[in-house]
Amino acid sequence: MNILIKNLPETEIAYIRRTGSYFEPQEHWGKLIHWATGNGLYPPQQSFIGISLDNPEQVESQDCRHDACVTLPDGFNKENHADMQFRKLEGGQYALYSFYEKPEKLHTAYQYMFSEWLPNSSYEADYHRYNLEFNLNNPSEDPEGKCKVDLLIPVKKR
Repeated sequence: MNILIKNLPETEIAYIRRTGSYFEPQEHWGKLIHWATGNGLYPPQQSFIGISLDNPEQVESQDCRHDACVTLPDGFNKENHADMQFRKLEGGQYALYSFYEKPEKLHTAYQYMFSEWLPNSSYEADYHRYNLEFNLNNPSEDPEGKCKVDLLIPVKKR
């Protein structure tokens, strides 16, 4: 596996949070994408990012939180968007793992990063920042139903 270290700038996002199993339908994505495209926010200028806030091995599946996010351009007017939440993602160093597989196998990428790559690297996870899943395609439009995700794990030197 080819893992790259990447520096990301602080980034402003709009997001919708959902609570429930990560393996159930993710209807909040449809709402976010509808809002984003209605406001001219779509790739390649903007990125769609998933943030899984809880480890399903430590939190009951029905209590797992997930944020569907879209990056915002500088100067985006956040007024008149009461249906949306906004915040900044911290910048810094991230380990980048490019994943292309069925969505239900994304957990294997996390397992690899945390149980194999990190312990054998000169980095450790920075648990003060979020893991980011940059979604690069729509699995329902992929011929094999696969998702293309750049998984970014926040890291710091040991």
